[in-house]
Amino acid sequence: MSMQWQELATALFPQGHRIVEKEDFLSGSAQVGAEVVSVVGTTGHAPIGIEIALLQAQAILRTVRDHPGRAIVILIDTQGQRLRHRDEMLGINRYMAHLGKCIELARRHHHRIIGLVYDQALSGGFITSGLMADACYALPDASIRVMGLPAMARITKVPEELLIELAKSNPVFAPGPENYLRMGGLAAIWGGDLAGQLLQALSVVRDVDGGNDAAVDNRAALGAERGGRNWSQRVVQAIVSGSHVSGP
Repeated sequence: MSMQWQELATALFPQGHRIVEKEDFLSGSAQVGAEVVSVVGTTGHAPIGIEIALLQAQAILRTVRDHPGRAIVILIDTQGQRLRHRDEMLGINRYMAHLGKCIELARRHHHRIIGLVYDQALSGGFITSGLMADACYALPDASIRVMGLPAMARITKVPEELLIELAKSNPVFAPGPENYLRMGGLAAIWGGDLAGQLLQALSVVRDVDGGNDAAVDNRAALGAERGGRNWSQRVVQAIVSGSHVSGP
């Protein structure tokens, strides 16, 4: 059963927090060990429209401006981008890209960024939040997918029965935190002492000599190591070295 954000905040921040909810948008601060972190997120399976995208971006930029170097924790519960004609006409893709750029700006200003999927993470709402973090984690009961198999079948014209069969052995086709862990999209799945695991995660991405040591994206390498993405790291290495991609 999914965890409500209030229950999650109590478990993550036993030393106290000042998180507020306004129309499915979460923002505030919390105490983690000896430091204060900024908290940004969503709840209620929030669809990411232009308003929430801007609110999240503003919260990130406010932290960069007012609290240099403060770590940022992104709490994720979203059904993805809002599917409305109004949002599409106003350029929801550019609003979401702006949010992603703000997170990257914070990283370049030495803010450590941790993402946590505590309920649902779909599509572009996940790409521009958790997947932009230095490291993303999930709770065991979280629901993560870029696209459901029925929708994938409609768009790709591949029979759904075949996709279901492929999903049994290939995590690229299958939803769920375990499959995203195998692909390297998640650093780990958290259970038990959430506060302790958050503290550990922040220490792992702690700045080294003024730079964020986690700024190097190792998800492709993790995917290869865990057997979930067998070609991504090979392609990366081939591009970097200027060589051809070797076969299996």
